[in-house]
Amino acid sequence: MPTACNFFDQSEQQLLVDAIAQAELKTSGEIRLHIESFCFGNELKRAQKVFTNLKMHETKEHNGVLIYIATFSRKIAVIGDEGIHQKLGNEFWQKVVAELITKFKENKKADALAECILTCGEQLGEFFPRSSDDKDELTNTISY
Repeated sequence: MPTACNFFDQSEQQLLVDAIAQAELKTSGEIRLHIESFCFGNELKRAQKVFTNLKMHETKEHNGVLIYIATFSRKIAVIGDEGIHQKLGNEFWQKVVAELITKFKENKKADALAECILTCGEQLGEFFPRSSDDKDELTNTISY
């Protein structure tokens, strides 16, 4: 089982960073991807802690989305800040996670994750369209 840093190879990592940049072209929302090896306990609680550590709660419109993966623990969570969560609700995030898990089992993890990122971007764009003076508030790099 690969560690967090090599769960995706170099080209897959670039694919994911590019997907984040593409997804954010149409929205003021921010998307981050965090990968770590272990998650002890509940993945949603851990994702919320990572969300705070990455200062995602400080975006202007509270419209950040975090995709959290713990590789060894085989846990995934997708959470949104209050602005976007109020629009989409738990059902949307659960559906996204279920689709990710299904495609991960088919060994299509990078493509599945890129698709997930673009789906989140579409939803963000619907509720938080990008304005002409929009600034990228958070980095698009993968955090570990």
